[in-house]
Amino acid sequence: MNRSDVLIIGAGPTGLVLALWLSKLGVRVRIIDKTSTAGTTSRALAVQARTLELYRQLDLSDAIVRDGHRVAAANFWVKGEPVARLPLTRIGEGLTPYAFLEIFPQDEHERLLIDRLEAFGIRVERNTELESFEETGDGITAHLRLPDGQQETCQACYVAGCDGARSIVRKTLDTGFPGGTYQQIFYVADVQASGPAFNGELHVDLDEADFLAVFPLAGDGRARLIGTVRDERAEHAEALRFEDVSSRAIEHMKVHIEQVNWFSTYRVHHRVADHFRKGRAFLLGDAAHVHSPAGGQGMNTGIGDAINLAWKLAAVLSGGAEAKLLDTYETERIAFARKLVATTDRVFSFVTAEGRMADVLRTRLAPFVIPKMASFETTREFLFRTVSQVTLNYRGTPLSTGVAGHVHGGDRLPWAHDGEGDNFESLRCPTWQVHVYGDTSDEMIAWCVEHHLPLHVFDWRPAFDAAGLGRNGFYLLRPDTYVAIAETCSDPKVIERYFRAHGIRPFFG
Repeated sequence: MNRSDVLIIGAGPTGLVLALWLSKLGVRVRIIDKTSTAGTTSRALAVQARTLELYRQLDLSDAIVRDGHRVAAANFWVKGEPVARLPLTRIGEGLTPYAFLEIFPQDEHERLLIDRLEAFGIRVERNTELESFEETGDGITAHLRLPDGQQETCQACYVAGCDGARSIVRKTLDTGFPGGTYQQIFYVADVQASGPAFNGELHVDLDEADFLAVFPLAGDGRARLIGTVRDERAEHAEALRFEDVSSRAIEHMKVHIEQVNWFSTYRVHHRVADHFRKGRAFLLGDAAHVHSPAGGQGMNTGIGDAINLAWKLAAVLSGGAEAKLLDTYETERIAFARKLVATTDRVFSFVTAEGRMADVLRTRLAPFVIPKMASFETTREFLFRTVSQVTLNYRGTPLSTGVAGHVHGGDRLPWAHDGEGDNFESLRCPTWQVHVYGDTSDEMIAWCVEHHLPLHVFDWRPAFDAAGLGRNGFYLLRPDTYVAIAETCSDPKVIERYFRAHGIRPFFG
């Protein structure tokens, strides 16, 4: 009987990233998808800074930055004219190596992930569908429908549902998926076009006409259009063609369409599953949470789910941690998903709201307020921190403890960079490690050597102080680069007690 450590259902970005990280960590995976081919349309576009930071662990970041498109600014239009411009080129400067908005279409993204996965000897099994599964004493028994129509029974230690909003894994777990659906019908089109909105920047129409956003893609004149269908046409959304929705807003923004490469309509949902885990089954990505496209958060959040779960599954499967470590996956990720849905809902509702007051707010107030806000560095930094997900943290959760400097247990380790280098280089290795900024004790050095725990001691520099890092204490970092312990002393027994309390045995040798 075909047996794997983890059976992954769904080969979108979330499932592919989970398979990649698990393979990197030595876990046997099997990944299936009911579709016949990988996606050929751009769908999700933005790859946020936090995702790019984590992608360094598998040497993915450079390829995305090289082949993607860096967006220089966001422009806001009213009554056929651009009225406000928000520069984005240096919006997150000093916070991350990736202080920009990167556009890398999902179809190209998936091809990159698939190529990297095949380097580990893993291929996506296509036209293969999960029909049912049940938990047995020491694993999962799953029933698959193969491309030839035959049924296969296979076994795995765990199953990961990365199979989208209509997830069969979630339905089998019978967990709730509360939320709602926005009334507007949306369309999305990948086009070749020209006009002032095709200058490589992001353009958003705030007018009372149909909402429209133009997202630049790599290459001259290529862009993704996202718009609304608000009138009686929405009643027949499934029959709509691009010609049926391409009038008012597109004309307002002086867009001249030359070719439509892809067009689709859809409704936007906002939902979060009641549970992300039940026994040996997990939910990730759209199977666990769906939300509006505001801020380009959906795909990046699914990727974050995958990386959070991957190192924990690898630790448990290798004997490096007790099974209770897996309880922290839901605790850490569900809180973020709920907050994200609430935030994107507010933004989305403002941008797409109908009525006279909503039109006044968008067309008169927003063009005045946006440039004023953009002129303040603190406002720009707040916006970048929020959208880029670098402020995502696990404070107050079981695996997070302590404070040193301005850094709390559960925080993303702050990036510190100057002429002497940065402190992120060692994070390329997805292992537990200790960072010290300043001096540490002989006991700490000896203990880390004895237990084969990587220790990185950085001579104190002003850049570390500016980043909010504490001097002469230590930070114990998880394999996903979040801070487990932030401590002002240099006593290794603090680490020893932490690992013992959480049933973690990360030592090698």
